[in-house]
Amino acid sequence: MAGAPDFDTVLVPVDGSDESTRAVEYAAAVAAKYDASLHVLYVLGEAVSRAVEAGRLDDADVATESESVFDAAEAIATAHDVPFTHGTAFGFSSSRKLTHPGSVILDAADEVDADFLVIPRETGLEESADVLEKAAEYVLLYASQPVLSV
Repeated sequence: MAGAPDFDTVLVPVDGSDESTRAVEYAAAVAAKYDASLHVLYVLGEAVSRAVEAGRLDDADVATESESVFDAAEAIATAHDVPFTHGTAFGFSSSRKLTHPGSVILDAADEVDADFLVIPRETGLEESADVLEKAAEYVLLYASQPVLSV
């Protein structure tokens, strides 16, 4: 296709909500269309980030939680026949003033050399409302890559 964009990696941040799963479906479809890989970034909310920093929550507990999210995302990627990678990031920090879910997503996009971002603009999880909902506007404003907000 003449003039078609060249995307190698599509990044989608998730928080475990149904809306973020829907975003993974869109991201996998984009990756399949452009013969790209899919990178899923599990962004941990403020409560989880603070609990881990304070030692009230174990890394193993976070890993167990994220495993189910990654398993669901991998199933979607497999159904679309796209390569799949994943990572986890703290969306907040009590020691780093500039850590924000949006900046964490954009930093991850740079790290994995993402060419396209798909981000859910709302989530149904009350405890996650501070993560991806806050990030969506930031990412839309500051991303250097094309962004699809779903």
